[in-house]
Amino acid sequence: MDLFVSVLYTLYVLFLIVLPFLLGKILVMKWLRYVQTRSFVRQNYVLLELKLPKDITRSPVGMELILTHIWQTGAASYHETFWQGKIRPMFSLELVSDGGSVHFYIWARKNWRNNIEAQIYSQYPNVEVYEVEDYTKAVFHDINKFTMWGTIFKYAKPNAYPIKTYIDYGLDQDPKEEFKIDPMTSVLEYLGSLRKGEKTWIQIIIQAHKKEGKKEGHIKERPDWTAGVKAEVKKIREATATKVGDFPGFPNPTKGDTEVIAALERSLSKLPFEVIIRGIYMAENEIGFNAHNGLAGLIGSFRQYGSKSLNEIKLGKFTDFGDNGKDFLSMFGWIPIVKTVMRDIRNSMEIRFLNLYKRRFAFMEPFDEFNPKPIVMTTEELATIFHFPGQVATTPTISRSSSKKAEPPPNLPI
Repeated sequence: MDLFVSVLYTLYVLFLIVLPFLLGKILVMKWLRYVQTRSFVRQNYVLLELKLPKDITRSPVGMELILTHIWQTGAASYHETFWQGKIRPMFSLELVSDGGSVHFYIWARKNWRNNIEAQIYSQYPNVEVYEVEDYTKAVFHDINKFTMWGTIFKYAKPNAYPIKTYIDYGLDQDPKEEFKIDPMTSVLEYLGSLRKGEKTWIQIIIQAHKKEGKKEGHIKERPDWTAGVKAEVKKIREATATKVGDFPGFPNPTKGDTEVIAALERSLSKLPFEVIIRGIYMAENEIGFNAHNGLAGLIGSFRQYGSKSLNEIKLGKFTDFGDNGKDFLSMFGWIPIVKTVMRDIRNSMEIRFLNLYKRRFAFMEPFDEFNPKPIVMTTEELATIFHFPGQVATTPTISRSSSKKAEPPPNLPI
């Protein structure tokens, strides 16, 4: 009995000691979430539409250079992080189709506009950049007018493994137009095939990735992504080594292993971004929800960048119940209240997803299925899934400039 009382007393004392620290941590994280959200909504943002000329001949290397320029980690003091809520600049690269009319957008803080324009004109002098009204403002969730479906895309493997990039497709060599194989054309052809009354939005939100500690608001230090890449390279090499007795053997990788190691090591030479990719397909009720073309096209938008030996961008959480939900409805859908509850849950999921998309909210807590922890992609990978295609992209509905520009505006900052 005395031992039992002693144990209880010890647990009680430990509880009194630990509780203040636990409550303190919760309060700090709640406060940090508040000041970061406050800082985010107080920023002025701008949406830039990029109108392409018909004769782009530059490879995705140009877009990679633009992304390299906007990779900004910045530096933060404890005051800036915990009082001002300072967060690293974030940008959104967006591909949008409105009834088959395809548009390229970049969303960013307003004070970044001149820098972004300068970098675009330096790499693509004939591209025209316009500040436009946010296309998402005119859309509100209304089940009586349209049906929508949204999803988060995720990696199939750990962040260390890259996707198949434009270098793997040979686009870094600037081949002649007739020999180009640009994986992005598949996405553009899908976007251009939508009917009037259909919309597809693809949002790629990016923020520079870095090692983070207490100054960035993390009690436990978060290592950068390079450690995982190096660990995977080491694991592959060790797995290919044949031991001779008690002595470690020399690595003897296959051609496939060598190619994977080369891709991993090449990614280490690139700058990394944290990335969240969202997609939405919606259709007016009058024309009907097209699951075979509209929805399937969105789901497969990133399939061509996948590699079984490297990584794939696959479907993540979506605003539906999937097959389990359909099975549940098939059993109990005859009960009116069950059907009503399921519909209300789905509507709430769609409303939240749409609001997250419209606000471009990312990289901040609370993390959940629609605001997940980001994946990591290098500038090379991002330039692969978002760049300005050349003449190989024959989609007639891409928003293009009406005439060739002689030179970029002279008043841009140097």
